Amino acid sequence: MRRALLAELSKLQTLPLTAYAAAGMVVVGELVAAAFAGLRAEGGGAVSAVDAALEAMPYAQAGAILLGVVPVSQEYLGRQFGTTLITVPRRMRVIVAKTVAAVIVLLLVGTLTVAVAWVAAGLTLVVADADAVAATTEDLGRFGGAVAYLVLIGLLAHAVTLVLRHLVPALVTMLVVAYILPFALTALGEHARWLPTRAGSQLFAPDDTVLTVLTGALVLLAWAAVIGIAGAARFTLSDA
Repeated sequence: MRRALLAELSKLQTLPLTAYAAAGMVVVGELVAAAFAGLRAEGGGAVSAVDAALEAMPYAQAGAILLGVVPVSQEYLGRQFGTTLITVPRRMRVIVAKTVAAVIVLLLVGTLTVAVAWVAAGLTLVVADADAVAATTEDLGRFGGAVAYLVLIGLLAHAVTLVLRHLVPALVTMLVVAYILPFALTALGEHARWLPTRAGSQLFAPDDTVLTVLTGALVLLAWAAVIGIAGAARFTLSDA
């Protein structure tokens, strides 16, 4: 298992699209957080760099989606899975190694994204000479929730790609789930809270009267788990 995991991490390091997605995720988080902080500073009054940074997460999640989609889809694009299975014949071991490698990368990049967004928002408030609100212990917990959200969204994208196998269908599906469905299905009313992004957002922006931080995380994790099981079954029972 250790050997398979190291092999998957090595693949991620050498895949250019992974590096671009990671860099884009950090940069988008930084720029959007700075922009929100600037807008809040122009409005006057006390401004929270934490709030500005967390408002950037729905935009930064596009990078997490790419980090989930690209590695699996690229292997199918070049039929690399055939070579992988020669090296590691046990298909479930391959799936587990790929998933753990994805979580490690998403955790590292997600943490960096949240940290850089916070710093960028704070520096913007300093430059604007705004009245900044100090971060509290609760705020730090929301930062942790934001990192967990980015990891889970990336994991959901990883699971969707295991099912669909190809970059464009998986990427389009995830972008629709993340950016279109929450608005298109507002007619569902309170039932829209069970959508992955709506539920997961409770991790860093809790505003639901039913879902808590924990239950919101569990709903998002359940989406990723169910789709991931379907993807693992397809990979295990069909041709690579």
